[in-house]
Amino acid sequence: MTRSWRIDGVTDAARARIAVARLAAAYGVPTVERARLTAALSGHLRQCLTKGGTWVLTLEGPGSPAGTSDLHAVVAPVPGAGAAGRAPWTVTVPCAATGEVPGEDTVTDDPAGLSEALLGADEDTAVVLAQLAGQEELVAFHREELHQTNQGVVVLHAELDAAGRAQQAAFAAERRAREEAEKARHRLTFLADASAALNASLNHDEIVRRLPELLVPRYAESVDVWLFDHDHDDDRHRPAAHSGAAVLAARTGRPQYAADHPGGLPGVDDRPPSALAPERPLLCVPLPARRTPLGVLTLSPPGERWDPDDAVMLIELTRRAGTAMDNARRFEHNRDIAETLQRALLTELPTTPGLSLAARYLPATHGLNIGGDWYDAFRQRDGSLITVIGDVTGHGLHAAVMMSQLRTALRAYAVDGGGPGRLLTRLHGYLRHLQPDLFATAVIARFHPDGHTLTWAAAGHPPPVLRLPDGRVRILDAKPGAMLGIPLRQDIADHTERLTPGSTLALYTDGLVERRALGIDPGIERLAQALGTYGSAALDADLEESADRILHPLLSDSEREDDVCLLLCHLHG
Repeated sequence: MTRSWRIDGVTDAARARIAVARLAAAYGVPTVERARLTAALSGHLRQCLTKGGTWVLTLEGPGSPAGTSDLHAVVAPVPGAGAAGRAPWTVTVPCAATGEVPGEDTVTDDPAGLSEALLGADEDTAVVLAQLAGQEELVAFHREELHQTNQGVVVLHAELDAAGRAQQAAFAAERRAREEAEKARHRLTFLADASAALNASLNHDEIVRRLPELLVPRYAESVDVWLFDHDHDDDRHRPAAHSGAAVLAARTGRPQYAADHPGGLPGVDDRPPSALAPERPLLCVPLPARRTPLGVLTLSPPGERWDPDDAVMLIELTRRAGTAMDNARRFEHNRDIAETLQRALLTELPTTPGLSLAARYLPATHGLNIGGDWYDAFRQRDGSLITVIGDVTGHGLHAAVMMSQLRTALRAYAVDGGGPGRLLTRLHGYLRHLQPDLFATAVIARFHPDGHTLTWAAAGHPPPVLRLPDGRVRILDAKPGAMLGIPLRQDIADHTERLTPGSTLALYTDGLVERRALGIDPGIERLAQALGTYGSAALDADLEESADRILHPLLSDSEREDDVCLLLCHLHG
């Protein structure tokens, strides 16, 4: 089907448009496509009328010679009618179905027909507008959905951002907490190690010397120790002058912080900067003791100021240092008393014709350097010489006092006479009844007036060692008594030896021969060997020097955990 319309004016254009609309409806062109076709055709026809000339609208539909299944419209100028040379306009729309095709004169020129055609075009327009309204509602719905989605995305992004910031804050807090925990661990480790180092020594001056070594440069740039009652002839640890904060700390017993800014340190009073060092902060902490403070520790920070936790640790370390110094002073005081008592009780050996005596006492290298070891030598009324060596259990002042009581009791019992066994038996009864918690060991040797008889007895003590004139050495290990003071009744027996000129008797305590890893027997053998290496001439010449030479190989250990006591009795040749 092919239709053509000649268009010379607006009426022809309107009639052609109406015809095309009807044919498009007859061929099943959808309403929207039909409205789009008629609107485009109307606009082009309006342009053609404006340009002038005569135009031809040709419409080809299904069944036309061209064999197309679409509806094809062409507006072209008529040659020689004033519009020649202009390009034709074409448009193609698909046909969904084929309806009844109107005749050639379907569109009339009367106003009623044109009006009816115009109203029909409005119906297509109404359908398009209705679809457009539906599309607008759909677009509005999707726009609202998109808006809600965008709002959700914005909220989600805000939540994610907030969660990211919270996570970063949590990571930062965890990192700070881990760093603080590590710092706290370092502080506690330092405090424990420093406390152990300070308490390991019982020397007051060494503790004072160690304090700066421990604190500089990690926790302090400088350290001054002001001791209130330090000797005036030793100013190594006393500054030439003391800051006002240090004086105030000494008077109040509270730590003071002197600086041009608040310290904010727990338990510390803020003070103006010191006139002695106005450019640097000073932390002045009292050194406490059981009764009165020992002094003041003044520190300057390694940087601009201290961390509050570091200051708390320094105050605690100062407290522990004061306790260690107080303990050291008490120890030194007790040691001086004990050593004075020990020296007062060490007997001045008597001079006996034909018999030389040499004694050595060496305190332990640990502890109070004083114990219960003792030796003694004195004459009886019959002219015999009593030599004794003993060991009271324990160390320190108490052991020294008990040793002095035993020494005094032995001398008192010896006035009544009696052999060594009898004297030890009486000492055993004394300890059982008067000092039930005290135990002791002892050896008593009695040299008779004839000079050739030795009577001895032992109570739980290492056996005497006798060197004969020919160099042979005997260990006098005849059956001894038990330790003095044990809850057991005993009668300690005497043992007698014949002596020849040149004989030497060695009495000693277990500190000389006993070693924890080896026991006591190897030490007694070593003493016997050392004593056997000396000849009678050397012992006759200088027994004191011989005593030192005998001790030297036996005391090769640099440290002794027990006192050492040796008494040599040499019968001249």
